[in-house]
Amino acid sequence: MAYDNADQLEEFRLETRKWLEANCPPSMRTPQPDDEVVWGGRHAVFKNPESKLWLDRMGEKGWTSPEWPKEYGGGGLSRAEARVLEQELRRIKARPPLFSFGLWMFGPALLEFGNHEQKLRFIPDILKGKTRWCQGYSEPGAGSDLAGLQTRCEDKGDHYLINGQKVWTSYADKADWIFCLVRTDTSAKHEGISFILFDMKSPGVEARPIQLISGESPFCETFFTDVKVPKDQLVGRVNGGWEIAKRLLQFERSSISAGGFGGTGGSGILGPEDYAKQHIGTDEAGRILDGDLRGRITDHRMYAKAFSLTVQRQTEQAKAGQAVGHTASILKYGAAKMNQDRHELLIEALGTEGLGWEGEGFDKNAKKVTRQWLRSKGNSIEGGTSEINLNVIAKRVLGLKEHQ
Repeated sequence: MAYDNADQLEEFRLETRKWLEANCPPSMRTPQPDDEVVWGGRHAVFKNPESKLWLDRMGEKGWTSPEWPKEYGGGGLSRAEARVLEQELRRIKARPPLFSFGLWMFGPALLEFGNHEQKLRFIPDILKGKTRWCQGYSEPGAGSDLAGLQTRCEDKGDHYLINGQKVWTSYADKADWIFCLVRTDTSAKHEGISFILFDMKSPGVEARPIQLISGESPFCETFFTDVKVPKDQLVGRVNGGWEIAKRLLQFERSSISAGGFGGTGGSGILGPEDYAKQHIGTDEAGRILDGDLRGRITDHRMYAKAFSLTVQRQTEQAKAGQAVGHTASILKYGAAKMNQDRHELLIEALGTEGLGWEGEGFDKNAKKVTRQWLRSKGNSIEGGTSEINLNVIAKRVLGLKEHQ
């Protein structure tokens, strides 16, 4: 039943509030530590048992993605109802039950381009956190020029055979399945690409983590050697993958922008102004002593607020059925700049504490800031480089012509 008018929405709000009070465990109403983020999948480890309980309950309701169709396990809520649910979750400070590339990127694309059988097969497990997905896009010779990819997919009659390599595959070593761009026609560039799905346990699939300067290894090199894939796992038409790829990139850039590259959530990391007051000091009015830094932190907060409102407006437009279009490139560029600027300010505000890497002499949260500062350098590369996004904005939004 859909609730349309104000009285019905208020009834839905009361029902939702009652359900959340009864079903959201107490520990799920507290800030989320980094090591308790729930990605789901068959390899999922739940440090807090109530995280699993919360995921199961929200997944059964379809409220991990409340506006997806009920037919495929979603909540089937209207935009107005979903907004009420969001408000009620925020009211009790509920943690997100699930973090998932399936929710943010692959699921929306599959709902748009997949057939009925594929949606029935894959969407419910995305919603319930049973399947963790990774993205097979970039290759050693096809990053910014993604359409230059060379991973081959050959038609062998009753199956496809895949050979090639992907790189910067986020969490490939922890994923259950991959949505992958492959070349099915070598005579055409964009028109020779297809979009296919397969299990990461398939024979011939190997993922090797890449260690970053921050000490983390969220990305992988991924190799495919004679990987057999059933034909019913091709999404859309053969050689029609580029259209799906572009749409999915819009979802990816929008999700990155809305999520601020993951933020710092409940990790214990404060904002630049908090650290500046701790390490630089305040004047008699309680303001940061360094006027120049105080001004730059203020500018950043104004930028972040304006950006948040822009993302909110874009999200509402998308939910109203308006095309995301090239706004995603604008937001992705803005999010990368904002997050990198924030971490520069954090390091500056920490002073000598910002030099910490290991050992007992530095605060543990300061050491987290140092690592996240290094990690933020990748924000202008992942999800489409800032240079490529600026080119998209110049050509597709501003209508500028290439210099001859």
